[in-house]
Amino acid sequence: MTAHVDFDEQVVVEGGLRPDMVVRLAGGKNVIVDSKVSLAAYLEAASSADDAVRDARLAAHARHLKAHVDQLASKAYWSALPETPEFVVMFVPGEAFLAPALDQDPGLLEHALSRRVHIATPTTLVSMLRTVQYAWQQEKLSENARAVFDLGRELYDRLSGLSRHLERVGKSLTSAVGSYNQAVGTLETRVLVSARKLAALGVVDAELTAPASVSETARVLSAPELIADDRAPELLP
Repeated sequence: MTAHVDFDEQVVVEGGLRPDMVVRLAGGKNVIVDSKVSLAAYLEAASSADDAVRDARLAAHARHLKAHVDQLASKAYWSALPETPEFVVMFVPGEAFLAPALDQDPGLLEHALSRRVHIATPTTLVSMLRTVQYAWQQEKLSENARAVFDLGRELYDRLSGLSRHLERVGKSLTSAVGSYNQAVGTLETRVLVSARKLAALGVVDAELTAPASVSETARVLSAPELIADDRAPELLP
């Protein structure tokens, strides 16, 4: 995916909201991704050697994630950006950060979904982005198919127009052949008859020969696509 083409970062939207990422979907839609979740309590738990302190900080970590879910839900990003599905993706930068929170609060995911917040780890976020990429590829293929369809219609129409020009050229050639043969006939039956009388009187010595007539004519267009005199038929997509 390409920045500023497939997604934008730190976009300021209506109301002064600034999501971390806006992923553009095929069809003009958007998906909002937020990655501002606090991990301070988890890091404190990980660095503590006291089991009681560790459990307390992990419980706080679960509360922080839940509070961030509620905060994101209250922002309602989908109301500020047009063509946005009514949910926001809350990015948690690792399974190791989400699993302890779910141990402390097993209903966290259901709570998030009920607030229109989808919690995503790197694995699920990459899967989502791969899906978006595939959708863009299909959109591009669809655009190419439409372009080929439009080009095919245009080519068909132009072939029909060219056939009309060729038909006129053929008729002109046939007419020219007819005129030529008429001129040859006149030359043979009228002009050469008088000229040969001069030879008989000894005025000239050379013998006159008449040019041969032309028997070939222009080939008539016969293909149905080329003799259509109205619009080209519809092409199948």
